[in-house]
Amino acid sequence: MKLSQRAERMEASATLVMMAKAKALKKEGKPIISFSAGEPDFDSPLCAQEAAFEAIKTGQTHYTPSAGIPELREAVAEYYSERFGLKYDPAEVVIGCGAKPLIYVALGCIIDPVDEVIIPVPAWVSYVEQLKLFDGKEVFIDTSKTGYVPDIKQIEAAITPKTKAIMLNTPNNPTGAVYSEETLKSIAGLALKHKFAILYDEIYERMVYGNAKHYNIVQICPEVKNQTIIFNGVSKAYAMTGWRIGYALGDKKFMSSVNDFQGHITTNATSISQWASVSAIKKAEPDIKKMTQAFNKRRELIVNLLSDMPLIKLSTPEGAFYAWFDISEVIGKKWNGHEITDDTKFCTLLLEHKHLASVMGSAFMTPGYVRLSYASSDDDIQEGMKRLKEFLTEIA
Repeated sequence: MKLSQRAERMEASATLVMMAKAKALKKEGKPIISFSAGEPDFDSPLCAQEAAFEAIKTGQTHYTPSAGIPELREAVAEYYSERFGLKYDPAEVVIGCGAKPLIYVALGCIIDPVDEVIIPVPAWVSYVEQLKLFDGKEVFIDTSKTGYVPDIKQIEAAITPKTKAIMLNTPNNPTGAVYSEETLKSIAGLALKHKFAILYDEIYERMVYGNAKHYNIVQICPEVKNQTIIFNGVSKAYAMTGWRIGYALGDKKFMSSVNDFQGHITTNATSISQWASVSAIKKAEPDIKKMTQAFNKRRELIVNLLSDMPLIKLSTPEGAFYAWFDISEVIGKKWNGHEITDDTKFCTLLLEHKHLASVMGSAFMTPGYVRLSYASSDDDIQEGMKRLKEFLTEIA
């Protein structure tokens, strides 16, 4: 069977590839420590688990409305009202099988062939691949020289008559950068002036540390509401990655199209997971605070350990649960006779010989960097950083 051109040019998710390699080596008995997955290591909130059992016992195991059960759409709208002061009607909320498919569907409702989307990089691995599936064109804005926050002048210079949208992710995966209020105001101003959409991925919005503060772009600039689609979900904040529940908020007419599009793909998100998510959003605030405090302590631990290592340059994360560092000084050197030609080779050697799983920066459109997830125990962080330091000191 011959693959389509679309399938042939699609690249697999690097994070999932590295996770699969790590799991395969672990199955062989290797002492793998994995910092590749963007997944909290906490159990899902007890209230969500209990709600799921109750949904099963009461027969809530059938099709739901494609846009989600009314109770969950109402809970999401209420959450955004309480947290950000934003008024969204439940009809402006669509529930999906995770935030990822909702971003895909939203792109499908916006992008025609050769339309352009501005994407600050480093950026999450799936943005570009999803855009390519609709024959759109990515326009990258390099943030590595501006503290991993996009420069407004660069964005403005990248706008053309074909610009349909900008993709924003704050707190950012993979860098942990948190966009300032001033930055978001300026981007909103450009969107209003040039009439392009804002795809606003804030899946890590509850994970912000120190003096950093997360802002919702519609909260800052209400005028841009009808041009903005917000993406969020229960995966990160509530440690519910496997439940596969995301939600999108936007203009009622546009969200109706998103719902219609989704209806032809997944019909609806899992009914049981939806009921569990209602309970999580309404009752699991103590769980969120507990996890965020733990992640902050882990962030401080991994930053302290990485700051003491040779050959790398660390960017201190302010949000999410990733450490992002520059390995350009390592490229071209050798480890035990193996030349480190690029970041992929670095991560491969680290996994195969030190049994430490990471993700190469090239997966995030920024070669020469490495991402580590610190959604791991203190013991794993201590041991993992010991292995990384050992690896780095052996490079010549």
